Amino acid sequence: MSGPGGRAADGAAAFSADLGDGTFANPVLDADWSDPDVLRVGDDYYLTASSFGRAPGLPLLHSRDLVNWTLIGHALPRLEPDAEFRTPRHDRGVWAPSLRYHDGRFWIFWGDPDQGIFQINAPRIRGPWTRPHLLKAGRGLIDPCPLWDEETGEAYLVHAWARSRSGVNNRLTGHRMHPDGTELLDEGTVIVDADMLPGWFTLEGPKLYRHDGWFWILAPAGSVATGWQGAFRARSFFGPYEERVVLEQGDTDVNGPHQGGWVRTQAGEDWFVHFQQRGAYGRVVHLQPMRWDADGWPVIGEKGAPVAVHRKPALPPQPPAAPATDDDFPGGRYGRQWQWTANPRDGWATQHSADGLRLTCVRAAGTDLRRLPHVLTQRLPGRRCTVEVGLRLDAREAGAAAGLTVLGDAYTWIGLRRETDGTVRLVHRFALPDMPERDAGPSRPAPGGQARLRVEIGAGARCRFSADTGDGFRPSGQVFAATPWRWVGALLGLFAVAPEQPGPAGAALFTRFRITPHRHLHTVPSPPDQQKRADR
Repeated sequence: MSGPGGRAADGAAAFSADLGDGTFANPVLDADWSDPDVLRVGDDYYLTASSFGRAPGLPLLHSRDLVNWTLIGHALPRLEPDAEFRTPRHDRGVWAPSLRYHDGRFWIFWGDPDQGIFQINAPRIRGPWTRPHLLKAGRGLIDPCPLWDEETGEAYLVHAWARSRSGVNNRLTGHRMHPDGTELLDEGTVIVDADMLPGWFTLEGPKLYRHDGWFWILAPAGSVATGWQGAFRARSFFGPYEERVVLEQGDTDVNGPHQGGWVRTQAGEDWFVHFQQRGAYGRVVHLQPMRWDADGWPVIGEKGAPVAVHRKPALPPQPPAAPATDDDFPGGRYGRQWQWTANPRDGWATQHSADGLRLTCVRAAGTDLRRLPHVLTQRLPGRRCTVEVGLRLDAREAGAAAGLTVLGDAYTWIGLRRETDGTVRLVHRFALPDMPERDAGPSRPAPGGQARLRVEIGAGARCRFSADTGDGFRPSGQVFAATPWRWVGALLGLFAVAPEQPGPAGAALFTRFRITPHRHLHTVPSPPDQQKRADR
């Protein structure tokens, strides 16, 4: 039932990276658009990103200037096999897609670390997209990227490895591929073995190109929090390749500039899109200028270090824009920015004649939001902001509850719960990793079963909760520091739940969801302390 929803432009333009004076500030997408890849077709630019276990998957973003982006849809309505993703798989599913255009069609390849390499394609970016085709089965196959060589008519594919599933990593495997993208034509050859490169580790995320008579692989190494972006080139696809570091943190605050894609504009400029790991905010997206040095190697950023502010690409001016956040839920429809934490089922949300999201209080064995598939989520903004939503609990059954959550491997929520005496109370609950839920603050009456819920998100993703039950906003509980999942940033979520027993349990109505950014200077924040992860 996903659709445009809300206000198409809403307050999202306030999150634009466009400074309005011909320059932009990084990150250009200040939220968890993990493992981005970028593509130009004519005057249009498209971007996709990892969606892991959420549905719909494979987000599709559009821009005309590489700075102002809008979310136009998703390429993957449901994850397959359906039975595997009927429950949350937060760090599995769709990893590191590649987006390409060939033979009049859009193509997306991605790796599911537990199943293998998949491919879908479509005649138009908005679809219809084909069903996922398993191109190569196996565990630990990740980060695939195809190349159709226009000079020879040959097709190739390169991919990386996840040690957690395959027992190996730090190497790239290359295949010949049938030009129709349906099968690989050989068993695969290791074309870059970074164990043989002093100082290189966790080589992954390859993007494959043909340029100036060379095969190019742009690939990061050194782990997402502390690594660098490398470039590899060879005259033959199967090598041998020579390598160079082309983007690293240097003296900037952009830790581990990581995995992304190269795009050349219609004006002939080269740009590179990559992510930065920012703890609970996930993997935010930066745009870097790119040029070629006298030896034919790419130089990304300012002398190989990320830029914080830079002139925009030489492209026609565009109005400020960013992926939608706000939603009025017209007719019960939710906007494209929302994803379920697992494959959705009929009846979780119902359409109606007015505004507002009517969520069914789905029966579940427990209230641990990390394990519930029917939490409707969107990305936590990387900027300081205030999130608000109205809630009315219509369910009459004792124990039925609904609320607003900040969800990671630790979470907290504020909302309404029906008590055994029939009254509705405002409750605030939280859970730490591997621990059950408990109260985060005292409950209080909610007359009429209604409240306006608020979370103020400050520096370091520190969240302060409050609610208005008819007498103004009053704070609730202590500050909660949002936490990420293993590979995924924290999420904002809406949910409705009821005790597990026979029969319908009623519903909850959410209204006027708003995210308002706080006024601040456009600066790249220092990364939070992070545990170094050298292996996926």
